[in-house]
Amino acid sequence: MAPVDPHSYTEGSHPFIAKADLAFYLDFAASTIHASALLTLSAPHSGDLLLDTRTLTVHSASTTSDPPAPIPLSLADAADPVLGSALTLTLPPDSTSFLLTFSTSPAASALQWLSPPQTASAVPFLFSQGHPIHARSIFPCHDTPAARITYSLLLNIPAQLSAVAAARHVSRRDPLTSDHRGACDDVLWCATGRIVEEFEMEQSVPPYLFAFAAGGIGFRDLGPRTRVYAEGGDKVLDEAAREFAGVEEMVKVGEELFGPYEWERFDLLVLPPSFPYAGMENPRMVFLTPTAIKGDASGAQLVAHELAHSWSGNLITNKTNEDFWLNEGFTTYAERRIVEVVQGEERAALNMGIGWRSLNRTMESFKDNMEFTKLKPKMGGIDPDDVYSKVPYEKGFQFLWRIERQIGRPAFDEFVKKYISTFKFQSIDTETFLEFLKANVTGIENQIDLQLWIEGTGIPPDAMEPDSAIYKKICSLAAEFKSGKLPSEDDVADWNGQEWELYLENLPTDVEASQVTALDERYKLSESRDYDIKVAFLQLAIPTGCRCYFNEIEKCLKQVGRMKYLRPLYRSLAQCSREEKMLAQRIFSEAQEFYHPIARSVAQSILSKHG
Repeated sequence: MAPVDPHSYTEGSHPFIAKADLAFYLDFAASTIHASALLTLSAPHSGDLLLDTRTLTVHSASTTSDPPAPIPLSLADAADPVLGSALTLTLPPDSTSFLLTFSTSPAASALQWLSPPQTASAVPFLFSQGHPIHARSIFPCHDTPAARITYSLLLNIPAQLSAVAAARHVSRRDPLTSDHRGACDDVLWCATGRIVEEFEMEQSVPPYLFAFAAGGIGFRDLGPRTRVYAEGGDKVLDEAAREFAGVEEMVKVGEELFGPYEWERFDLLVLPPSFPYAGMENPRMVFLTPTAIKGDASGAQLVAHELAHSWSGNLITNKTNEDFWLNEGFTTYAERRIVEVVQGEERAALNMGIGWRSLNRTMESFKDNMEFTKLKPKMGGIDPDDVYSKVPYEKGFQFLWRIERQIGRPAFDEFVKKYISTFKFQSIDTETFLEFLKANVTGIENQIDLQLWIEGTGIPPDAMEPDSAIYKKICSLAAEFKSGKLPSEDDVADWNGQEWELYLENLPTDVEASQVTALDERYKLSESRDYDIKVAFLQLAIPTGCRCYFNEIEKCLKQVGRMKYLRPLYRSLAQCSREEKMLAQRIFSEAQEFYHPIARSVAQSILSKHG
């Protein structure tokens, strides 16, 4: 027997969990969930069954017979730093389901508990983040994208709070009417001042897409199947509704390009600033960073990426994290196709240009470990969070764009639609994709070196830099910066965040402090409300020794926990002089309780690596 995934204890010869019926009592005072899970297998099984866990306390396991019988269990004492601890259950003959009771740890890597002073609404808040292998810290499961589950969820929360989940909302009702299946004792579950929110997810998803949040959450409707949720009151909701007003149109464009939208609703939840990602594509309820609200509707492009996941990633999922490009390369391609229709070809070209620059920088950052510049790297023993990069996104995009250029867009569109309809609600590996490609595009293996693209390191020679007038102009202006020439007021008159980000990404890294401050004096980039601009500028400034920006760097690292910003700022500080290193250590020590556990771990790893 062998694990099905290098990041899971799941045995390939055993049946997967097919359905999880979960009951969660959210104990905000203890930052703990007391829970039960009725788990149903895809086929009968006898004997040992291994599940993934991380920092969970498992109280009991029992059969679903009447009366229930205890099931022997053992939880590994020594946790693997990447995999966590294997939970081994010894099931009776031909078992199809069983019941577990357990509690999460305050240190659960998937959960962030925010106290009232840490929230805009001054009430407690909790959100989950299961990607890539953190669902195991919420409930015992086969925490691999190779497994797909349906689920129901009961959330017992304080009555003044509201809850959302990546599932259909069924009801909000009194705890007395809710069967909690032993999640906690009856007195606790049915305590006064509590309410139960019930959710049902009837389409199968990989466990990392299990998601929920609870807090002072309100909403605004955007369209017949789109709504934006947020905590923080009317001001935040109004800003979010304006920023994402065009989402319903994007869903329609996605359907025209890629086929039916299979998830019924496309709702958005704007999370507190500590959310570690730009967005998380949880079906039916996308989680978003508040930094996506830019005030000019350009944040909708981030939503386009999460929407594109509705077809690539959610509908068809990478089988393991070694095949992650199947999620993100396809989604980046699909995002740009949606943006091209909704916002125009020039906007899509800018997006591609930023991606091209980011890909080249990523290749440079992996020069000492080129394995992770492959589309399909070997990741046994590697924490996916430690090697997260733009390679699967941008090299994956380049691969698909290369195929499109070879066979033409009409033929590629037909191929993509057939691919989606063939593999929807399945998890596949790279080899399956390549077999399907060769079977449906005759002779493609003789026209493109598929093996070089998948297994080769670096950027293949037939990748292509985007070509557009505005992209070339911005790159040309960036090249002139070295000689001291700044862009004129006329040059930047129509620029928004993306143009500035592309300009800053293309500036030479060996510039003088005086040039950096001159640019900032003219355009106030260090004070920008758009964090993509602000962080790109601060990242440029740090190596020049411009200590006048220390205050802005500190504010940024303490106000926003998005890893797109934490990674480059902490890395830049840690690679500089002793003073910058000490600044980074002090800021982290003061800000770490604000960060989500995933972001905290990543920042700590960067600081440890650079001493």
